[in-house]
Amino acid sequence: MALTGGNASVRHGLLLLMLLLIGTLSLPADSVHSRERQVTKLADGVYTIRHKDPFPGWVHGNTTVIIGEREVFVVDSCQLADAAREDIAQIRKWTAKPVRYLLNTHWHLDHNGGNKDYMDAFPGLAIIAHSETRKMMDATSSSMPAEMLRQTTELYARWRQRVETGKGDDGKPLTEAQKTEAPERLAEADQIARQAKVFLYQPPTLTFERELTVDIGNREVEVKYLGRGNTGGDALVYLPKEKILITGDLLDHPVPYAFDGYPSEWIRTLQRMAELDAETIVPGHGEVLHDKTFLFLVTDMMKSVVAQVNEQLRRNDNVTLDDVQKAVDLKSFRQKFAGDDRAAGNFFDDSIGSSFVELAYHEAKQR
Repeated sequence: MALTGGNASVRHGLLLLMLLLIGTLSLPADSVHSRERQVTKLADGVYTIRHKDPFPGWVHGNTTVIIGEREVFVVDSCQLADAAREDIAQIRKWTAKPVRYLLNTHWHLDHNGGNKDYMDAFPGLAIIAHSETRKMMDATSSSMPAEMLRQTTELYARWRQRVETGKGDDGKPLTEAQKTEAPERLAEADQIARQAKVFLYQPPTLTFERELTVDIGNREVEVKYLGRGNTGGDALVYLPKEKILITGDLLDHPVPYAFDGYPSEWIRTLQRMAELDAETIVPGHGEVLHDKTFLFLVTDMMKSVVAQVNEQLRRNDNVTLDDVQKAVDLKSFRQKFAGDDRAAGNFFDDSIGSSFVELAYHEAKQR
């Protein structure tokens, strides 16, 4: 999430700074920043890894490992090399079978930054992506190392200042808990910078347009493109026998990541997704879901935003974005998604109240 490209790079840079400022120094709740690595067994030979996020604003997408009788299929390679290598070591503990397929669900770096590490570990690997995802990855890859270093340099300077002065950005003295936390965050910023300096882009090697079915040995993995949503090339994985659906950032829990996307098409893609017979859903970020309740909630929220934005423009085609953002009522949805979690609430306001409303506004203005 910290790094994307195009217009989204600005949004993500601002988001990173916003998350740094939540509670001055206190980390956001686990809803928007995972504090520990979690492994969940979904079925025999199917595991999802939710990574420890390296820093507020820097996150890893979930990684799902599917083990067949002959080979292994992995969904998403997270953002940083250290985490990807930890996943590879974990896979080797589960099985001696090689990883033959790695899917990048979309082009955002937190879902494909570890591609090179998987390719180095498994030279026969095929990295799969939708053709639009490959195109976007190629277009943004040249700027990634410089952008990573820029962001990590800012992070390091910010936390070094806190360590050296004992004060936060607001000039107020740090609490004892914050004084303990600051050196840890400084070390994490240094670790990210170290990995950014040696980052190498590894593109997908196999692209598809609509659907691809892979047999990894008594286990079929269906890769599907159901339409645009969070990006132009969102791919998902469906295991029909196990009724498991792995969504990438078409679905994130508990607050959607809506800093890019195509609102009306996203809704239709989610509706097609809901038609799949799935009992277990792995979102791009967040905890594993065990029914479609959250999927329906996200769909309803997006429908409401699009309808409200369209109504504002129907009344006045010259209405400004700022006025539309103020007029769209998301109070009930904010409570359903974020509850009383301050960090999740702030994230909802930025992702949905600001960004998704803006996307819907510009979409409607183009009609």
